[in-house]
Amino acid sequence: MATEKKATAPRTVEERLKALYELQTILTEVDRIRNIRGELPLEVKDLSDTITGLHSRVGRYQSEVDALQAQRTAEQNKIANKQLLIERYRQQLDNVRNNHEFDNLTKEIEYETLEIELAEKTIGEIERNIENHRNEIAATEAEITDQTHILEEKKAALENIVSETRAEEENLQVRAKKLEPLVDDERLLQAFKRIRSNARNGLGVVIVDRNACGGCFNRIPPQKQIEIKMHKKVIVCEYCGRIMVDPELAEEAIAEVGKN
Repeated sequence: MATEKKATAPRTVEERLKALYELQTILTEVDRIRNIRGELPLEVKDLSDTITGLHSRVGRYQSEVDALQAQRTAEQNKIANKQLLIERYRQQLDNVRNNHEFDNLTKEIEYETLEIELAEKTIGEIERNIENHRNEIAATEAEITDQTHILEEKKAALENIVSETRAEEENLQVRAKKLEPLVDDERLLQAFKRIRSNARNGLGVVIVDRNACGGCFNRIPPQKQIEIKMHKKVIVCEYCGRIMVDPELAEEAIAEVGKN
């Protein structure tokens, strides 16, 4: 019966701090593994996004080429129609009855000839635009090839690192998850997670080292150090907000982590 009461009794502040430092130690190892990967995950994502954007660019250029080709065909059809009209007008010239009809037909021929010249000029501009777009497509596709090659190298490097560290990281994550209930204080646990997420080095719990906070290195008053060693309450650094523990408790926590 006594054992049952002990199992259900609330954990002391000392036990909670010890569990919290054990959790910090394990999560620091997880951070170390992730740091080994460095910027590779971000680089892989950025390269993937870049390649997607380049493919979209090629698609836009190709759509513009298709539209230009359709416009060129329309101009070519216009020229063919104008040439038929000119041929018809020239045939009618052989049967004119007066100068007025001759002048009118001559003007129509001149007008349609100018229309053909304008269409030919438009076709020339269209073909230059098509050529420019095709050059852009070729250059972009070459860039896609280069970027894809780099991406495959980055992916291979990342996969190699991940495969080497996956088992260790998963094991640490499982151990960290099992430690969370031992903190036995949801507000304290959430505060720790919040501090960790805001800290550049991921440290939510730090040791008092040489009379200073192990996170921001600001000096801790002697009375505050005494309170930290007593383990009667959770003490946070007034400068950086990190939870502080004394070296002796930290050593005990590290020893516990080493056993598992």
